[in-house]
Amino acid sequence: MANVHSSAIVDSRARIGSGVRIGPFCVVGAEVEISAGVELVSHVVVAGRTVLGEGTRVFPFVSLGHQPQDLKYRGESSTLIIGRNNVIREHVTMNPGTKGGGMATRVGDNCLFMVGVHIAHDCIVHDYVIMANNVTLAGHVQVGAWAVLGGLSAIHQFVRIGRHAMVGGMSGVESDVIPYGSVLGNRARLFGLNIVGLKRREFSREDIQALRTAYRLLFAQEGTMQERLVDVASLFSHNKAVMEIVEFIRADSSRAICQPRTGNGP
Repeated sequence: MANVHSSAIVDSRARIGSGVRIGPFCVVGAEVEISAGVELVSHVVVAGRTVLGEGTRVFPFVSLGHQPQDLKYRGESSTLIIGRNNVIREHVTMNPGTKGGGMATRVGDNCLFMVGVHIAHDCIVHDYVIMANNVTLAGHVQVGAWAVLGGLSAIHQFVRIGRHAMVGGMSGVESDVIPYGSVLGNRARLFGLNIVGLKRREFSREDIQALRTAYRLLFAQEGTMQERLVDVASLFSHNKAVMEIVEFIRADSSRAICQPRTGNGP
């Protein structure tokens, strides 16, 4: 049975799971689905076709599911799907998808979204992502699992952030960030690998060394990127982490790959 504060406004058509707690002055719309164990602390607005996964905790003044900030949006019945056990802190905003982007914005499980984060329409955020205060994702951004985005960083539309990548605070990211990469800067450049993150997640010394070597080969001055990709794929064909970077670079994308400054290494 749900626990709903007397000051909250919950549409009778909303689907509310067992053990849900809806605090003071929250507003929940008709097409919302709130799964078991979710808590809306207070002053939370959940609108549109929004799904909140089990165990997610939402703090005051969060807005979820209101129409996208996209002038091409024409009222289509798109969705916002948020996974399990997320922590969504104060003043976070997340918008649903659009017809031009697959009709859904998706957030995975076990993520932390700190104060003021914005996730725009048609974004895909995978599991265990951390976004620090005031991170902004433009439309159609993809963020891989275990990525960490530093405070006040801004991600250009259609950019892909690879798994285990690190984006430094106050960075403007206009190009795709390779898995395990670390970027920083007003117009972000690749500064090497996210070694701290790899060690925290207990990657083996052998895998970290392989990633270091592959990184140096991929971003060397000699040859073209395609030639270097062939060399790295041949040398590290049995290394899953390195091949993840190779496949990420080879995948179709509307954005370029973020490059290191000349002379930078991991």
